[in-house]
Amino acid sequence: MRLLATLFSSFCILHSSFSAQPNLILFLADDLGYGDLGCFGHPIIQSPNLDAFAKQGVRLKQCYSGSAVCSPSRSALLTGRTPHRNGVYTWIAEGSEVHLRASEITLPSLLKKAGYSTCHSGKWHLNGLFNNSAQPQPGDHGYDWWLATQNNAGPSHENPNNFARNGQPVGQMQGYSAPLVVSEAITWLKEKRDASKPFFLAVWTHEPHYPIKSDPKFKALYPDLTDDIQREHHANVTQMDHAFGMLMKMLDEQKLAESTFVFFTSDNGPEGDGIQSPGRGSSGGLRGRKRDLHEGGIRVPGLARWPGKIKPGTTSDVPVIGSDMFPTMLGIASVEAPKDRTLDGVNALAALDGSATKLERPQPLFWRLHMAPNAKIAMRVEDWKILANAELTEFELYDLKDDPKETTDLKDKEPARLAEMKQKLIAHNTAINTEGPDWWQRLSPNGGTDPKKAGGKKKKKAE
Repeated sequence: MRLLATLFSSFCILHSSFSAQPNLILFLADDLGYGDLGCFGHPIIQSPNLDAFAKQGVRLKQCYSGSAVCSPSRSALLTGRTPHRNGVYTWIAEGSEVHLRASEITLPSLLKKAGYSTCHSGKWHLNGLFNNSAQPQPGDHGYDWWLATQNNAGPSHENPNNFARNGQPVGQMQGYSAPLVVSEAITWLKEKRDASKPFFLAVWTHEPHYPIKSDPKFKALYPDLTDDIQREHHANVTQMDHAFGMLMKMLDEQKLAESTFVFFTSDNGPEGDGIQSPGRGSSGGLRGRKRDLHEGGIRVPGLARWPGKIKPGTTSDVPVIGSDMFPTMLGIASVEAPKDRTLDGVNALAALDGSATKLERPQPLFWRLHMAPNAKIAMRVEDWKILANAELTEFELYDLKDDPKETTDLKDKEPARLAEMKQKLIAHNTAINTEGPDWWQRLSPNGGTDPKKAGGKKKKKAE
């Protein structure tokens, strides 16, 4: 009888482990370019932890952010909706009325209702009134525990003093931003969460967004670099990689790795010109950088691991965008996505596990950015991409299959395709305009009031 009882108990434990909802981690770097990791071809930057992680899962060769700047990309990740639809149309300046509205349904809020413990650690940048009850804060969007900043770590990544934890200012912290936010996540995982529940953890580092500061031990890894700006940047990526490795090591030590889906990506392409100005990140040879809707501004590193579900050491050519993480993670957790609103993302698990070579998309891949001098709108359908100016009067057309670097504009050679894509782009853009708030029409590109556009209208009350 004792043997039968032992066998029955073992069966129950095994059955529980297989039937339990998986844990979920969304790790987001800031301003990390498509070519900024060793596993994406960088010849100098040392990223051993992410390189090892890439071999444990799938590397996405066509992973896109939801925008070419940070706040909109973050809003797409959490809502599954393209930024102009959810209202976060640009990067959010401190004090702006732009914010991720309470009317949006977020990934952590749905997971929390489904029994998940939830935590956010790192950059937030989804409201202008940070840690102010006048606008929703991380806790209002479904996080049980949060440590965050409004935008950048200040005054830099070294000893930042502008974090708040669960609504309370933290004061100056000792150390560097990425390891600090990962240490917070580790503490939450070990000591603060309800261990009887699955967890959703968002770790959003500030690295390598400027103004940067890197631990001397990481700068020492680049003794042959004579350009101090380049050394600081490359060390900053390594600092972020080190922090990622801290979290992966903890998952192994706590025997959580096998039951955890981890997705790593970046919010947009690299800062600066890559040559002289601050911002020495790499677009991997793609055209454009941050604030540009050409591929270098929106195609970013993408890595996913889910032991037993995603085959190690694989690559995927299927286009995946940040807004896909909302339905993908809900699908992995067996949580139903909302049906009362338009979702732009789709469940991309079939692209990650290799079971599909194409994703059916009711809504096309779409980007829109109103930031001079690159105010543009873009849409991708299969391998074709159309770009337009903000007024929808000038267009470019590219075949990304044969020309991923967008060197040859085919609008004159493909007039029929251009006309078809143009019509679809204009119709799709018009439909999106009917859903989101009018912030993009009456506010400046950083979310502040633009007198030329305000027209004397009163500001809407925060939603």
